Amino acid sequence: MNKDITTLLFDFDGTLLDTNELIVQTFLSVLGEHFPGQYGREDVLHFIGPSLEQTFTKIAPGRVDELSDQYRRLNRTLHDELVSEYDGVTETLRILKSRGLKMAIVSTKREETILHGLQLMGAHDIFDALVALDHVQNPKPHPEPLELALRLLDADQEGALMIGDNSHDIEGGKNAGVRTAGVAWAAKGEAFLAAYEPDFMLNHISDLLDLTKAGLK
Repeated sequence: MNKDITTLLFDFDGTLLDTNELIVQTFLSVLGEHFPGQYGREDVLHFIGPSLEQTFTKIAPGRVDELSDQYRRLNRTLHDELVSEYDGVTETLRILKSRGLKMAIVSTKREETILHGLQLMGAHDIFDALVALDHVQNPKPHPEPLELALRLLDADQEGALMIGDNSHDIEGGKNAGVRTAGVAWAAKGEAFLAAYEPDFMLNHISDLLDLTKAGLK
């Protein structure tokens, strides 16, 4: 019998904050400059989720730092214009927090970028812990980021749920021994995520209110 869900580990981009258009436009601009005509919108959708190092290592192994730095500069410039909160996210997160659930963000983005996004959402005071790319040696799908989050929260695997919009989130959750939930609003589509067999599929962030009710005392 599964233990009640009392700990929530959230991916950030594409799960809580809609950064998909920001990511697509940034990749199209950077890759269009260096590899003209080689990458279209459908191609760069696959780059949503992995870290920049993972992505650029596949594209141009000798130019990872150069391309990552250019990406980050442009991304900062475009950020506030192109991002938006998914429906009901901050409201739902505040209800979950008020119920006493432990909550952390586990992301492949840098801490600075995540904190800026949280400020935009008015959600900077909600999470008990944040694990960013610059906090770990191995990003998702390696279990290290999730294991660090659980330690910071003083939480166990059995009561934890990893929520995300990408294969890295589901695989990372499985690798860390926690249950997983995909989000149907993922840019790559519900069917893509379903192929990785998450334990749950959320159609709206508020689905978490019912999923975690049993854990309330």
